[in-house]
Amino acid sequence: MSLSRIGGFRIAGVATCVPAAIASNADLGSRYGEVEVRKVVAMAGVRERRVADEGVTASDLCTEAAADLLDRLGWARDSITGLIFVTQSPDYFLPSGSCVIHHKLGLSDQCAAFDLGLGCSGYPYGLYLAACMLKGGGQQRILLLHGETPSKFSTPDDHATTLLFSDAGSATALETSATAPDSFFALHTDGAGAEQLIIRGGAFRDRHPQDPRHQYLQMDGAAIFNFTVKRVPALIHDTLNFAGLAAGDIDSFLFHQSNRFIMKHIAHKCGLPEARVPLILEHFGNSGGPSVPLVLTQSLAQSLAAHTGDRLRVMMLGYGVGLSWGAALMELDREMLVMHRDYSGAPAAAMVPPATAPQAAHPGTAANA
Repeated sequence: MSLSRIGGFRIAGVATCVPAAIASNADLGSRYGEVEVRKVVAMAGVRERRVADEGVTASDLCTEAAADLLDRLGWARDSITGLIFVTQSPDYFLPSGSCVIHHKLGLSDQCAAFDLGLGCSGYPYGLYLAACMLKGGGQQRILLLHGETPSKFSTPDDHATTLLFSDAGSATALETSATAPDSFFALHTDGAGAEQLIIRGGAFRDRHPQDPRHQYLQMDGAAIFNFTVKRVPALIHDTLNFAGLAAGDIDSFLFHQSNRFIMKHIAHKCGLPEARVPLILEHFGNSGGPSVPLVLTQSLAQSLAAHTGDRLRVMMLGYGVGLSWGAALMELDREMLVMHRDYSGAPAAAMVPPATAPQAAHPGTAANA
């Protein structure tokens, strides 16, 4: 199995950005039937979702989160040596979204930038890649952006996806640190399950599908449920075992916000205290991989308030499309900046700050920018 122990880096800050528009599932009772909507809401736990306007993309959400985070951290744009953009809902087939974002943020031409085409497991994978780049030398500060707009994958004819998916973007600022404790990563893949979550048309295998349903996400719900309840408990166990820790040593388990029933089932199976498994599905839905940093920004301030130590030990878990799954077990320090905002729709030109240095935000607090 792919297990790694990497030190020498820290997360300086995490910012998330979601569309301002709120879609209530209760409003869809006339379309799908009141009973069916109540059944899905009770099972999945999603009452409302954030839905991006037409023309607003994952890169827009991530760019705004990143610009906000850099300004509040007081990081100069030319100090960023790496940009990783994790998404499966890109603006274009080419160029890479990372290049587009690189320009909007006004980063230096000395910055390496590339895309990572992963979905639900993308955040722990992205953290691993950023850690490797920082550990390998030549990199000092990296922006990890993870954004998705899965509401645009969903067809209104499929209530199982329409009532579930939401949109979000995130930015995570990482830097080298000689004093940071080691982090632990476990990464897995089972490509035999690729067709269990798939958009068949639109790319070069079937550019112009005859079946219009192939332009949208098709999900085998039963197969995904079986995959999750089989793989994720083993992932948690293996990661803890590799790090030499027990479940009680972890302050917070930050799950990909897939489905309330599934998450509660896994937590119970693994003996995880309910208070250490935060859920944000009710108001933010399932935004794919960015739901991991989103649950972090929504729950971390509360977790820190209940924690007396200098660091908070968290396990971040992503799992789904691919099929792919992974975990990142890290210690987050109290000085880490945590931010959240609704998307403002700021034009690209506004993303590059004036020459004057920005004022740093108070560390360790969640705030609306």
